[in-house]
Amino acid sequence: MKLTHSKKTLWKTPYINKEGFLSYLIQVSSYMLPFLERRTLTTIRYPHGIPGDFFYQKNCPDYAPSSILTKSVEGINYIVCNELSTLLWLGNQLAIEYHIPFQTIDSLKPSEIVFDLDPPSKGDFHLAIKAALEMKKIFDSLEIRSYPKLSGNKGLQIHIPIKVNSLTYEDTRIFMYFIAKYLIEKFPDDFTIERLKKKRNGKLYIDYLQHAEGKTIISPYSTRGQENATVAAPLYWEEVNGNLRIEKFNIPFVLDRLSKVKCPMDDFFIQENANLLEIISTLKVNL
Repeated sequence: MKLTHSKKTLWKTPYINKEGFLSYLIQVSSYMLPFLERRTLTTIRYPHGIPGDFFYQKNCPDYAPSSILTKSVEGINYIVCNELSTLLWLGNQLAIEYHIPFQTIDSLKPSEIVFDLDPPSKGDFHLAIKAALEMKKIFDSLEIRSYPKLSGNKGLQIHIPIKVNSLTYEDTRIFMYFIAKYLIEKFPDDFTIERLKKKRNGKLYIDYLQHAEGKTIISPYSTRGQENATVAAPLYWEEVNGNLRIEKFNIPFVLDRLSKVKCPMDDFFIQENANLLEIISTLKVNL
């Protein structure tokens, strides 16, 4: 691959040019690629850097190298990023954000459950922390292994790995609705499942409807089109507390952190949470 415009500034603070961005992708590739692998990819490209105009890209462009793997779904020829070479080619095209579906290209069923905790503003991040910690209590009581991650924007996301082809989207929605409803009943002034922003009244939105076929979530370790070069960084649960700051987890910090501690999602793909099958079966009976 030929690197073009390597000195082009992408972020001013911290200063990161295109060469630095591609260096980041190389260094996190072993952690990021397992989440991109065998999934149709939607990227957000910032041709003039951040901040600046951007556009979503789903279709693989005609000028892409023939080595780029693609998958056609409902008339869209998606890129499937299994290799570092593909990731670097996308980075050279200034694909800053990497959004992935909840299923792989060889299944119609989700490979994970992801709760998106969306506070009304960055100043309300404490609500995301509160929701995440309350969820952790529930998951621990049910012996469910869960993994928190920063969205890189204003909220948190909780990933729950599940056994391959074990649950449908309908199954996972029953579980997610149960968790969301429980939190709303316990904290009616803090949380909501109201889709319309104007009706949320300053509450954190627990988005369970986004977990569906055709929907996407930001990939772990994806950069974001934010001015501070923030990253959708996986976290250890003990880091989810009142001292957590989104802006701290930017490109330089994440690279330094990975040089000192292992990835919090290091064992994600060996977890199955098999007890979810029985939990969801019980919920179905009691609907």
